[in-house]
Amino acid sequence: MPNNTLANSPESSPPVTSEKDAQQIWDQHSANPFNWPESKKWKIVLVAASVTLLTGINTTSIATPSHEITHKFHVSDAVFPNSVWLVTVWNIGSAFGPMVGLPLLENFGIRHGYLVNELSHPETRVTRTIAGVSGGTLQNAMVTFVADMWLTDKQRNLPITLYILVLTAGVSLGPAFGAISGSLYWRCNDHRLAKLNSAATQISISSLAYEAIMRPAYLLCSEPVVFFLMLWSAFSFGLVLMMTQSVAQVYSTNHGFSDPATGLVQIALFVGEAVGFLACLPQNAYYQRSATRNTVNVGVPIPEARLPLSILASLVGLAGGLFWYAWTSFAYIHWILPTIGLAFVGFGIMIIISTVGLYITDAYTKYAGSAIAAVVFGENMFAAWLPLATKAMYTNLGFRWASSLLGFVALVLTLAPILLLVKGETIRRRSKFISEASYT
Repeated sequence: MPNNTLANSPESSPPVTSEKDAQQIWDQHSANPFNWPESKKWKIVLVAASVTLLTGINTTSIATPSHEITHKFHVSDAVFPNSVWLVTVWNIGSAFGPMVGLPLLENFGIRHGYLVNELSHPETRVTRTIAGVSGGTLQNAMVTFVADMWLTDKQRNLPITLYILVLTAGVSLGPAFGAISGSLYWRCNDHRLAKLNSAATQISISSLAYEAIMRPAYLLCSEPVVFFLMLWSAFSFGLVLMMTQSVAQVYSTNHGFSDPATGLVQIALFVGEAVGFLACLPQNAYYQRSATRNTVNVGVPIPEARLPLSILASLVGLAGGLFWYAWTSFAYIHWILPTIGLAFVGFGIMIIISTVGLYITDAYTKYAGSAIAAVVFGENMFAAWLPLATKAMYTNLGFRWASSLLGFVALVLTLAPILLLVKGETIRRRSKFISEASYT
């Protein structure tokens, strides 16, 4: 009895606040990434951004010399666009890689870096697929860096917007890089510097499988917000890959451009994306000011405040740019006019993908990684398969109506953010998963 009494006495019990004390010490510790100097955080972000940019360039740079490659290996595009497979298989790998890779980064923590040798020779489709699995994870790992170093959404706005810029810019600039580097690059091994986690926690295989596959798949199939925003973002990202084929076909036929010249034309997409990045900055400020109007979660910005600019960008930039590109695709019209249309398309793509990523993060706070993985899966699947249909679509429908069809699809998909702008609060309130995903 005395022992039991002693054991139950306050003096002998372990401090109930020990974990809180440890957490408070860690919260204030200089080793905590949240407490790192801003200069250190941005150095890491810039390294991660360079990895994302270079990986994106490697995704599409092979599209420019694709005819030379198919000629060397005696592969014909007469019946089927076999040269496009070099881009397609990479994106198939990139679709599945982040589904496992990003949850691994979330579970095991970021530590140091390692050198990835992709060995991405175009002689076989297998190596491009393997490279895509690794590249897709590296390409999207920057989100993990940002989340581990900045605590509030206000602090994360700029680095995440920068991430979207380098993500789309890399893929857009790839054909231009292929044009500048000529036929030498695809015979070389490519090395990339990336960040990788060491095992900091112990998790079960079944738990990892759920987080890596089941949760993103569940979100994609059961959450209308994730599904329709994925379609909107995936179509936009897929357009970047489609343009590697469309521009080559339109400009070589109408204006007699060589393959390297058509690759350089796609710099117009990057110009539009850079302007879109600048336009996102005041949009992020508008989003932060919406906290004063939030009557449900006082002091918290409203997720739907991110949508107005993206709706305008989808209508004027994406759809408008596609129609412009379509109806200036005549041989007697100077090539600069359809190129301006491409810049509008790049403007829309940048803002749409940025908005979707940030909105998903706001709505599915606790499970943002899984929701983003679901969106990334859709983006890369669209990027993998849409280019295969491009040549046939532009041949059978003609340059004007093929691009116009894409413009009409963009108009229809704009209904998703319009609906969210009007009914977003109600939709989020009725979603059990969004309620569970909230930290509040």
